[in-house]
Amino acid sequence: MQQSDDERWMHLALALGARGLGLTWPNPAVGCVIVKDGRVVGRGWTQPGGRPHAERMALDQATTASNGATAYVTLEPCAHLGKTPPCANALIDAGIARVVAATGDPDTRVAGKGFAALRAAGIKVICGVLEAEAQQANIGFLTRITQGRPAITLKLASSLDGKIATCSGESQWITGVDARQYVHYLRATHDAVMVGSGTSLVDNPSLNVRINGLEQRKPVRIVLDSTLSTPPDSILAKTAHASDVWMCHGPNATVQAQADWGQTGAVLIECAQEGAYLSLTDALANIANKGITRMFCEGGGKLAASLIKAGFVDRLISFTAGVAIGPDGTPNLGPLGVTTLAKAPRFTLVSQRRIGGELMSEWVPARS
Repeated sequence: MQQSDDERWMHLALALGARGLGLTWPNPAVGCVIVKDGRVVGRGWTQPGGRPHAERMALDQATTASNGATAYVTLEPCAHLGKTPPCANALIDAGIARVVAATGDPDTRVAGKGFAALRAAGIKVICGVLEAEAQQANIGFLTRITQGRPAITLKLASSLDGKIATCSGESQWITGVDARQYVHYLRATHDAVMVGSGTSLVDNPSLNVRINGLEQRKPVRIVLDSTLSTPPDSILAKTAHASDVWMCHGPNATVQAQADWGQTGAVLIECAQEGAYLSLTDALANIANKGITRMFCEGGGKLAASLIKAGFVDRLISFTAGVAIGPDGTPNLGPLGVTTLAKAPRFTLVSQRRIGGELMSEWVPARS
């Protein structure tokens, strides 16, 4: 089926918005294209830190050509006065004749008010063009607003038989260089990277972005560590002053451990505890309250299983390597407590492709 002109320009707006992924939190990564007489006269995307907004960038580029033009925007223009004037007002003042939006904004400060202001000014408004694509692109912002948590991408990398380490604990490297480089790209497109205390203790990770051209991307590095058992001389601790580290801990973390970590420059976030583990609900709420919208989780197995059991995984990316380890290896997931297949968490395959020598599969939660 031939795509309409509106879909064509909205695809461009979505591609522009994607340039801000991982850089704009707590704001959404929006794209905007201004078209007049079939020609692009302005384009923009949300800038690092969340402003200027995409509409403002596109209007500044278009200048007087905005008068009588159509603006394509991936999210409803804001209608409230924050650190910058409302984008709806900016579109009105520029003489935009028509606004095509992909999806609405559930933020109560906007939630239809942007569209209403545009219509009241005599601007024709169309909403819902490529809506599913836009909601997926803005899933972090939407999830934070509607569910009070970041959207979570869970990464699993394992052998053919679902193992992440041999019986001796050796795990580096199951996947090849290309797959590991792609993981760095995925880190760069998220606001934060999260691991559990087991991974921080065993791997002593840096969790930074090491890929040419994206070195300036610095997602927040988050560890769920109820007792602050991760040593204060770990790589994360030593680099906390250079790039943000957030340590989510429980109320039983010792005063000494908190003092040691406090000296590193890391942010300490006390969370509620459920038994021996942190409350995922409370930890994610605290993280969302600090502005994180998109989080990339790299394990370990217990944390991955807990996220799946709680229904918090919005996207699952698995890398399968062509190696067999056997039943005495370490599984990529901790216990899920599944007693019947009917109660097993299910995911729907979205895409598959080869990355180097590995198979990468993308999954989303199956609809019930």
